[in-house]
Amino acid sequence: MHKHRRGASTATIAAVVIIIILIIIGAAYYMTKSGESATGGGTTQTGEAYKVTILTGSTAGTYYPVGTAYAELLNKYSNGLIQATATEGRASVANIKDICSGVANAGLAQNDISYYAYHGTTIPDFQDNPQNCIRAAAVLYPETIQIVTLADSGINSIQDLAGKKVAVGAEGSGTYWNARQILEAAGVWDKIIPEYKKFSEIVDDLKLGNINAAFLTAGIPTSAVEQLAAEVNIKIIPVPTEVYQALKEKYPFYIQQTIPAGTYNGVNEDVQTVAVMSMLLVHKDVPDDVVYTMVKILFEHADELKQKVQKQSVQYISLDHALEGLSIPLHPGAYKYYQEKGLSVPDEFKPTG
Repeated sequence: MHKHRRGASTATIAAVVIIIILIIIGAAYYMTKSGESATGGGTTQTGEAYKVTILTGSTAGTYYPVGTAYAELLNKYSNGLIQATATEGRASVANIKDICSGVANAGLAQNDISYYAYHGTTIPDFQDNPQNCIRAAAVLYPETIQIVTLADSGINSIQDLAGKKVAVGAEGSGTYWNARQILEAAGVWDKIIPEYKKFSEIVDDLKLGNINAAFLTAGIPTSAVEQLAAEVNIKIIPVPTEVYQALKEKYPFYIQQTIPAGTYNGVNEDVQTVAVMSMLLVHKDVPDDVVYTMVKILFEHADELKQKVQKQSVQYISLDHALEGLSIPLHPGAYKYYQEKGLSVPDEFKPTG
């Protein structure tokens, strides 16, 4: 009798152990399957969507519609791996700071500002204060520097800005640094009256005469300039070759660009200017499979993004241009995607620790 009870007890324990093992195996399988990404696996094994917050810029610029449309694509095509939200940011400098402070984990920024931030150089916001948290995911499109004024302002050249009230972007923004660097190269920075304005403010301020001209750095056509050109006659001041050459000697990220005739109402001739490149940045701690999927969706669904954001500059987005103007190291997830696509990545931009 005693032996029978002991045998029953042993059998019961064995059955319980088997059940526990089966539960553990089943749970592990479920977590693995629910955590798989569109890439077939990775580091996000929680079974929950990874939240990606993308910082953009003013609603009157190009960052905002691009970031909003991109977030929609991430939610649509990531098979539940990513839950993306785009939010109005304060452009390049602030976006980078906010990524590193934890406000967001992705954002759009200029390639020149990204370089200054990562290396802790050139501008006071980052001088000796490198923002080592940022990594590049992709280069997107040219950001055109546009110097806008009213057609009857009497301003026809950069030199004509001397003594005038000039909107140079929000203080510390990428636009501000572009404006300052261009005006310094032309020898007139210390001769203007700088006004710190967001894109959304310049339309009324130009019409009311509160400012005489405005700098905007954004993909073309830019919503604020389109709105202004629909209401009043405008002109865009060229950046001549000699200013570009002086600029590029000190700041190598600038390229020459032409704003085609017809880009804006009443601008009937090509305008020579300069541009930098926009980049998609991510925090270095975003999981590799998430960033891989972000880049994969960006380029595999670029046509849909272009349909959503029908701006000339956005048509530039493609895998062929993904590394043009790259200025900081890639995130490992992005690097993996480019390797698979056969792109050659310079050593200085390969992932770091």
